[in-house]
Formats: sequence, structure tokens, C-alpha cells
Amino acid sequence: MLQLYFWPMACSLASRIALMEAGIDARYHMVDLWTKKVLEDDDDFRAVAPKGAVPVLVLENGERLTESAAVLQYIADLKPELGLAPPAGHPDRYRLQEWLSFIGTEIHKGFLFPTFWYKDEASLAKPRARIGQTLSVPSAHLADREFLVGDRFTVADAHLTWALLLLRAADVDVAQWPPLAAYLTRMQARPQVKAAIGTEMQMWKNITA
Repeated sequence: MLQLYFWPMACSLASRIALMEAGIDARYHMVDLWTKKVLEDDDDFRAVAPKGAVPVLVLENGERLTESAAVLQYIADLKPELGLAPPAGHPDRYRLQEWLSFIGTEIHKGFLFPTFWYKDEASLAKPRARIGQTLSVPSAHLADREFLVGDRFTVADAHLTWALLLLRAADVDVAQWPPLAAYLTRMQARPQVKAAIGTEMQMWKNITA
């Protein structure tokens, strides 16, 4: 069975969404990203993943895969018939990789990471100044599309859904970009997406209560 190391509402939520959309059972291990401990047994998370970051997907053979873009594509390729990623060599596969890279660098690392990890206003000024221009790109793309890639839900949508949820927590009102707001509503209406978010939101509430 696959195993996913995660922290509630971190970028690993996209991997949970992908697993649930694919109908793949997995064992889930919660990690405290601040102490770098696996909460179920207090083990050192860095012994699992030297990077100290989630997601970490432990494969059936025991190998470990990290980085959201890689983990999401691996999960999608386990069930190719579902179309969670276009097949290798298809032009849309490169579009999928393009969006996974954009979300991971421009939204996640470019804005969300400094917002939640940095404390001083000087460090946050530049990311905050750029986020509007950054979000205008997927907003324009989704103005006349239901999904990011092709005509069906892919793991790129799982990734963007997570990012948009975290933007709200970072005091960015997604309603400023109506196509993004409408897109997020559509994604959250998907039963497996709704269930994945609900599971992790409850975990987050329990932690912060």
C-alpha cells in the first residue's frame, strides 16, 4: 500500500485529493513541519525525507518520492484510464507539467511559502506586490475553461485547488478574480475533493483548537 506523509492543509493536500480521485487506498502519516516529527510515533521525519518537506509518497517497493509535481504525476499514472494526467508524449502532458511548475513556483514558493513562514514585513512586501499579476494568469486561462488542462479534471486542478484555498488563509480574496472564484467553487463541489478538504480541515481544527 502507498503511504503519504502530510501536514494538514499543506501542499500535500493536493496529493490526498489525487489519491482519492483515483480511488487509491493509502496509509497517511501526519508530520509536524515545525518540529520535523512524525506525530504517530515521534520519529524523526528527516530520517524519512532529508528535505524535511511534504509530500512524501512511499511506493509499494519502499522507495520514496518527493516534490508535489512528481508525486501528483506518479499517482495519476497509476490509473491512466482516469485521465488524471494526459499520457506521456501527448502535447497536453507538457501543459500539465507547465501548470504544475507554475503553481509550485509562482504561487506556492513565490507567495504562500514566504507568507506563512516569514515574519518581517520587508520580506513579504515583494511577494504581496506580485501575487495579483501572478493570479491574473490562471484567471485569464480559466475564463472560458472548466479545467486547467484539456476537458477533464487532472492533478493540476488538485494542485491549484489547494493553492487557492491557502490564498484565502493568506488574506487574498480570490473573489477579485471571478474565473478563479467560480473555478474553486466547481472544484470544491467534486465529491472526492470535498471529502479530502473536509478531512484535513477537521484535522487542522483539532490541532489549533
